[in-house]
Amino acid sequence: MTNSAVNIKPLADRVLVKRLEEEEEQKIGGIIIPDTAKEKPQEAEIIAVGPGKVEDGKRVEIEVKVGDKVLIGKYSGTEVKLDGEEYLIMREDDILAIVG
Repeated sequence: MTNSAVNIKPLADRVLVKRLEEEEEQKIGGIIIPDTAKEKPQEAEIIAVGPGKVEDGKRVEIEVKVGDKVLIGKYSGTEVKLDGEEYLIMREDDILAIVG
């Protein structure tokens, strides 16, 4: 985690996540799959969370917290690059589940 990511404060019900790299699989026959053809990992770590959205004049707190491991959709969020690291900013609604 870089200092830039720590200094980002998502607004409303948005969260900043970093995709977790999937373990490399050895393929029989030595076929190498280029990074552009690989599927994006669906597991991510929460880096920062916003204060929550306001509904009917009351703030609804976000259920996830910094450090949680979560499942996200393959094409969820907006990609941002900070100090060479790739992150996603997404709404809490785009998070599918908290992992163990």
